[in-house]
Amino acid sequence: MKAKHINIIKRITDVGLLVLLLCLMAYQVMGEKAHEWVGIAMTVLVVVHQLLNIKWYTKFFKGKYNLYRILLTLINALLFASFAMTAFCGMSMSAHAVPKLYGTVKVSFARKMHLALSHWTFVFMGLHLGMHIPIIMAKYKLSGKVKNIISALSCFVAGYGLYLFIRQNITDYMFFKVPFAFLDYEKAGSLVFFENILMLLFFVFIGAQLASLCRQLQKKDKEKKNPLVPLVFIMAAVILGLVINMILTKNDKKDTAKTGWGAADNTKQEEAPKKTGNLVLINGGTFRMGSPESENWRIEDETEHEVTVSSFYVDPYETTQEEYDLSGKRIIPFCLHGRCKIIGCYLAQKLKMC
Repeated sequence: MKAKHINIIKRITDVGLLVLLLCLMAYQVMGEKAHEWVGIAMTVLVVVHQLLNIKWYTKFFKGKYNLYRILLTLINALLFASFAMTAFCGMSMSAHAVPKLYGTVKVSFARKMHLALSHWTFVFMGLHLGMHIPIIMAKYKLSGKVKNIISALSCFVAGYGLYLFIRQNITDYMFFKVPFAFLDYEKAGSLVFFENILMLLFFVFIGAQLASLCRQLQKKDKEKKNPLVPLVFIMAAVILGLVINMILTKNDKKDTAKTGWGAADNTKQEEAPKKTGNLVLINGGTFRMGSPESENWRIEDETEHEVTVSSFYVDPYETTQEEYDLSGKRIIPFCLHGRCKIIGCYLAQKLKMC
């Protein structure tokens, strides 16, 4: 096969991997069954990608390792390891694509690893793609001024992508802080994909700037331009993302203070009754907790069992700091509209039940 045809196949494979990655990260849009099959398709494409780039492995111990090559090799190794573990854990929880592999490893372990490493794969994929951007752009022979303008514009997109990354608490998944992904199933599918693209572009931007930095440092003194420019763009994108997050988070807090429930609540403010301090009785009852044995991704501590809750009183409004202090800090947290809110629960304080 001619080199030209091989390069075309490589580009098609690369685009396919990128599209499938975005589909995998949009779990709430694709659904469980499609998610598994897309994961299998991506695993196959990753194998094809490795075979098409076999020459890279044959030259692994040959030639000199400059800063760019060291960084690219490290990112590639981490990307391959994280994806391999993600795929393995995903298959060990499969109920549709490869059900015979279900339970290969402990499901509780596989679920945590799959959640964390899938997001690490997302990050490394963006960095990997970004590291190749300067090489691709070199073919167009753009002037330094044009490159800086493109980088400056990309900086704003990358900054907003970082904001979304922070906003969705992705680092909590990556560092095993939470065992489940909290997804918004009411969000439009197109918006989910668009936000995932913006988050990916942040890491593409970082990878591209790191590659530019490496290339600048490799040049001779006469050919060198200011090597700190890529670092300035990286810092600008990070600062921009943090500032956007700070501003919008502050606005959300203001909305919460106005509505009493937060921005996610669709109740009109004028329809909400004035706070009277009266408590609302929540009638007790019995329900089934846990999950059936046939449920996918089920772990051993989810055995179905009957739970009885006694009746109790609750303040239907978000508590104030003053009330929190007066209640002796007897507050029960509730999760409303997918966001954790704290509402005053004076179970015994006002009713003298203890």
